[in-house]
Amino acid sequence: MDIVVKGRKTEVPERFRKHVAEKLKLEKIQRLDAKVISLDVEVSKEPNPRQADRSDRVEITLRSRGPVIRAEAAASDPYAALDLAAEKLDARLRKQHDKRFSRRGSRRLTAAEVPDHVPGAATLNGNGHTVREEESDGVPTKKIGSLEVKGEGPLVVREKTHVASPMTLDQALYEMELVGHDFYLFVDSETKEPSVVYRRHAYDYGVIHLNTDPMVTQAQSAAAGGTLGG
Repeated sequence: MDIVVKGRKTEVPERFRKHVAEKLKLEKIQRLDAKVISLDVEVSKEPNPRQADRSDRVEITLRSRGPVIRAEAAASDPYAALDLAAEKLDARLRKQHDKRFSRRGSRRLTAAEVPDHVPGAATLNGNGHTVREEESDGVPTKKIGSLEVKGEGPLVVREKTHVASPMTLDQALYEMELVGHDFYLFVDSETKEPSVVYRRHAYDYGVIHLNTDPMVTQAQSAAAGGTLGG
């Protein structure tokens, strides 16, 4: 198995490729995961001078017969970013190898509890509409994709689409730990509805389940039928 190093909108010097081979020891990785299929390293550069301390980003993707493991980091130069990403990859490989996993706090949250436990969650008013902060006079608002942005930004929008196979809550938590994110969106194999698990404190986790409101569905169907019939 070889390590594939590629640049996204940037050139990758040969010196850096050699550093990758020295930093990511294949023998060590294969000791932790003997079923490794491929190991990709992608380097990208942020041209915005305001983000000079995080201008170089390195993303490592390890594919095996088990879950995909990703580790990414940003720093002022690609070598420092690679070192940080390699440390994250090593920690996640060890976590997978040791299979140390703790499940706590997996009870269902009520709608009223969501804003208290999920940072940035939308608040609804009595009519079920999102409560928006009052817009300051004179601050320009522009539309970027489906988002409304106030002021100058800067704003980086990154969109990803993944094919989701239904999984259990235990599997979703395990996947979240492997990719190193604070939340993980999945399709519940029991309810077939979208759900989100997220990290709270230490090894405490929460889960949000989404259920389709039959009253809203019926109202939308009736409205669509009335429009077509009119």
